[in-house]
Amino acid sequence: MRHAIGDSWLNRAMKELIFLKLGGSLITDKTQPYTPKLDIIEDAALQIATALQAQPDLRLVIGHGSGSFGHVAASEYRTRDGFLPAPVQLPRQERDATEEGYWKGFAEVWYQASALNRFVMKALHKVNLPAVALPPSASVIASDGKVSIWETTPISMALGVGLVPVIYGDVTFDEVRGGTILSTEDLFSHLARALNPDRILLAGLESAVWEDFPARTRKVEVITPQTIGRVAESLAKAAGADVTGGMESKVAQMLDLVQQNSLLKIQIFSGMEPGNILRALTGETLGTWITA
Repeated sequence: MRHAIGDSWLNRAMKELIFLKLGGSLITDKTQPYTPKLDIIEDAALQIATALQAQPDLRLVIGHGSGSFGHVAASEYRTRDGFLPAPVQLPRQERDATEEGYWKGFAEVWYQASALNRFVMKALHKVNLPAVALPPSASVIASDGKVSIWETTPISMALGVGLVPVIYGDVTFDEVRGGTILSTEDLFSHLARALNPDRILLAGLESAVWEDFPARTRKVEVITPQTIGRVAESLAKAAGADVTGGMESKVAQMLDLVQQNSLLKIQIFSGMEPGNILRALTGETLGTWITA
């Protein structure tokens, strides 16, 4: 039996593997705390199901941001920064209250991120996708804000039997900070090194990376390590109110990946445009490419 499963993994190893992120700004209203865009989530799920029906051999890992769910509590409790012990000169009771407050916030971010994930999973289930959520908070240990330990075998096994693993921006325990938040890009960056996807698709609100953000009149077709300097200033302006860094951090992390794997292609595009997720999954060029 073990040999048969191994053969299945081997056969699938030659089939295209895609990581798809549904951005938090795409699937939630960031101006309204704890507000999912249910129509967008359901439409994205339908497009994903359609793509997989058209390409049954496609292997897919879905990730999603936390948007107005996780970011509200994360900002209030500074969860990504980690737990910083209170000064020793403070009375013991105040120090304990500071620590208790941080971990209360940690739990609140976990709760809100998982609440949004349930909306996503419900939409995927509604279109009969065999998706399984694998929360990072239960399997990832970070070290100073980066993935340190992650047993990714469940994700590999899920892909091997034709399931669609779903991960999302989540809290994790951290060996240095005590606790932190890892974005979907943080998670994809580590997972890409383990699973070697062919493409990473980042679906958000922006239809591309722009040379002149926020005017948005000059689209950047391709970003490479050699050309990043031309758009660095614009990326900094597009960072926005995002506890995990926004567009600037996203592009920097993806550039690191393509420098390590020259065959990897990464696409940033709008998931708001009707049919764009389906088009991207089936290979159409949209938005901005990040390549080596």
